Amino acid sequence: MGETEGACKALNGDSGEENEISWRSVSLTHVEYPEGDLIGKLLAYISLLPIAIIVGFVAVLLLRRELHTITFFAGIVISEAINWVTKHVVREPRPCRGHAVLFTEYGMPSSHSQFMWFFATYMVLFVYIRLHPPSNSVIELVWRSCLAVGVLLLALLVSISRVYLNYHTHRQVVCGALLGIMLAVPWFIATQVFFAPYFAWIASWRLSEYLLVRDSTLIPNVLWFEYTSYDGFKF
Repeated sequence: MGETEGACKALNGDSGEENEISWRSVSLTHVEYPEGDLIGKLLAYISLLPIAIIVGFVAVLLLRRELHTITFFAGIVISEAINWVTKHVVREPRPCRGHAVLFTEYGMPSSHSQFMWFFATYMVLFVYIRLHPPSNSVIELVWRSCLAVGVLLLALLVSISRVYLNYHTHRQVVCGALLGIMLAVPWFIATQVFFAPYFAWIASWRLSEYLLVRDSTLIPNVLWFEYTSYDGFKF
């Protein structure tokens, strides 16, 4: 104990005066929950899903550099920008019980809820419409349905966590969800109808070739295409 105190004094100087430093934590993932509440702890971890999804997006963008994925991510960024503007226009406060760390004092609409419902809605549309044409295969129908139900369930759990942990009111979470859905549907339609026809042209740009940006619009099943292409290189 004495050695530790001596080391601290050596770092602070020998002026004889006690230097008080105010320490703050890096609060990127700082989510509070009631102590001893196992459900609250689980929901606190679930509420971090948007961060995990963003990290996943960055990894996929770096590895695949596919225009549909880039457009999907751009839609999420635009949705978050709209959420920030809406919060500062409406200026509705969060629930009365405060937390130690908050990125903004305003809570209408919930950014977590909006993020997750935009992501979930776009994913459902992507899986059923874009990923490959509808098939009569039972296996394909099952895995597409499981994926759709899974992302919708995750969006619902994140929304519940924001209310349970008292970061938002029910109304703020519902408004965030509705805004996310209302932004995801037209963005998906715009991507399919207006943006996708230009993807081949964009992929042919010299800059796109340098950055290895690609377009998979004409490939009905990207996973199967990549698997068979890799299989063809086996010796």
